[in-house]
Amino acid sequence: MAKTENGYFLIADITGYTAYLSESELEHAHEVLQTLMELLIKHTRPPLIISRLAGDAVISYGLRDNFLAGQTFIEMIEDTYVAFRSAINLMVLNNTCQCNACANIGTLDLKFFVHYGAFTRQKLDVHDELLGPDVILIHRLLKNSITEKTGFRAYALYTDAAIKQLGIEEVCAAMTAHEEEYEHLGSVPLWAQDLGPVWKAKGEAFRIEIPDDQAVVRASSEFAVPVEVLWDMLSDPKYRSPFMDAVKQNVLHRQQGRIAPGSAFECFHGDGRMTTQTVLEWRPFEQMTTEDTTPVPKTTVLINFRLTPTAGGTRMTATCSKARGPWLNRKMCDLVARKLVTKVFRKGFDDLQALLAQDMAGGKYVIQPAEGFDVLEISQAVNYSLRAEAGL
Repeated sequence: MAKTENGYFLIADITGYTAYLSESELEHAHEVLQTLMELLIKHTRPPLIISRLAGDAVISYGLRDNFLAGQTFIEMIEDTYVAFRSAINLMVLNNTCQCNACANIGTLDLKFFVHYGAFTRQKLDVHDELLGPDVILIHRLLKNSITEKTGFRAYALYTDAAIKQLGIEEVCAAMTAHEEEYEHLGSVPLWAQDLGPVWKAKGEAFRIEIPDDQAVVRASSEFAVPVEVLWDMLSDPKYRSPFMDAVKQNVLHRQQGRIAPGSAFECFHGDGRMTTQTVLEWRPFEQMTTEDTTPVPKTTVLINFRLTPTAGGTRMTATCSKARGPWLNRKMCDLVARKLVTKVFRKGFDDLQALLAQDMAGGKYVIQPAEGFDVLEISQAVNYSLRAEAGL
């Protein structure tokens, strides 16, 4: 008998697909949709596992006891959407073909569906087919009245079950409450996030750079986990505390339930000192920058963490800037930082590696091998869907 498991379901579904096909030449439409499907597959990273492909959707899941923090998961969805919109814009910008398929690329968009529940897995070829009432529910969600009632074209739709399990009830303040009624399933409470503002905000976000002549310490280390997992760790006081030579950290001033610019990490050190790291820049899966108070009065430094994907995982680069404040205080701080912060960073990398190894041994952050989808398989899925939509 198949084992019942609990976890999260995610469907990334291309919006405007049917209308796009009805007015497009199949050959060029195939090329466009295959490119977009490859992008969605690339962004469906561990701990998410792809179950299967539809011609216009990627269906994936993640196990309850081996998953990301709620905010990190939201940021993963937002990051995927930004990459999708960037790809669409680039196609439109570089398009020289006058056929309908190429001319209508800009009408495509993306929506996500997230649910939490129970399921069983049935192996089909090398992929897992998910079975159970909760699997039926998330597929039913694709037929909804969100756009009609809210005007949202691109959105992420979360069931109440997913919101509660992810522990992101506070984040719902920035979402729109919704409800759908389905035969045999009854009323389903939902929360919709408009992704239009996410794309706009990404374009307006500024990047903080600490050039070499302004850096006091720069150090790096590679971790054998995907960038999303390492970001998840850096967002968690449990992992930030030892890295920053603190015994405990608290998160202050969350913005609508999320860590964002304006939030702060309050750090308690073993010698009774307390420092504050105020978030200036929060670019999920890329970098974060904080302005940190120091033991030297009226003096702060910038601490930047940059994440770079590598063949074996993710490289994290930590940079401490020269001090800000009165001239004499700055000089004193920079002199101390060259030795002290170098030591803190080196120990921090070692402690973070040890915590990661400990958690992975205990079953958290278990990185399952990604199930591969070759180009032919993606092409066949797209082609099957194209022909079905065209009635061929």
